[in-house]
Amino acid sequence: MHLRLISWFFIILNFMEYIGSQNASRGRRQRRMHPNVSQGCQGGCATCSDYNGCLSCKPRLFFVLERIGMKQIGVCLSSCPSGYYGTRYPDINKCTKCKADCDTCFNKNFCTKCKSGFYLHLGKCLDNCPEGLEANNHTMECVSIVHCEASEWSPWSPCMKKGKTCGFKRGTETRVREITQHPSAKGNLCPPISETRKCTVQRKKCQKGERGKKGRERKRKKPNKEESKDAVPDNKGLEPSRETPEPRENKDKQQQKKRKVQDKQQKSSVDLFWGLKSS
Repeated sequence: MHLRLISWFFIILNFMEYIGSQNASRGRRQRRMHPNVSQGCQGGCATCSDYNGCLSCKPRLFFVLERIGMKQIGVCLSSCPSGYYGTRYPDINKCTKCKADCDTCFNKNFCTKCKSGFYLHLGKCLDNCPEGLEANNHTMECVSIVHCEASEWSPWSPCMKKGKTCGFKRGTETRVREITQHPSAKGNLCPPISETRKCTVQRKKCQKGERGKKGRERKRKKPNKEESKDAVPDNKGLEPSRETPEPRENKDKQQQKKRKVQDKQQKSSVDLFWGLKSS
């Protein structure tokens, strides 16, 4: 009985030594694989190394390698940086770099923004846009070509001449329209937005205040009596020899007419005298 108990005791003791040796060997292998591995990491790391940074991340965080000179450091982030897209796996969430011509992307085959010199079209970055599309240099995307569009013509305006609707028989009438959609770079140009054609109407006299351009000019040349009275200065108290220029010119013309009449009368009387003498 005592011998059986002693044998069981030695069996249990050897088994415990075996388990301890296995745990020790596993720890040595882990230290050889990841030197300086620490369980008390910061910045979202589940495991980390003094030399390589994060080795694994906490749940829901993305693991990404950042290059610092010739060295790469593991970092755990809540979302992938620009130029990377995130993929979730059962054991790790990983950030993968986008294609070389892609600035930002949704996944490996779908780009959301292209690098300089490329145009985005259906998730791909192209050197030139396909036929039927044109490049938008502001958004760097391939967009549809937009043609110019105009509204319907307005009704023809009344027949006019020099801004008036009276005092003439032949004039012009005009109609207009508005541009509702301006064209893009490769779109069709806009049509004319105004048209003018000749028109004929029955002549009618202009009422007061509706005179045309010639009537206004004629009105300026012939001022009314009140304006002429105001324009003539008051001659009271001045010497009789001083006169305004206009009356003086009128007197000179009248004197010239009188001289011409006198000369004609003298000439006719001389001709009459010589005609009687010769007879």
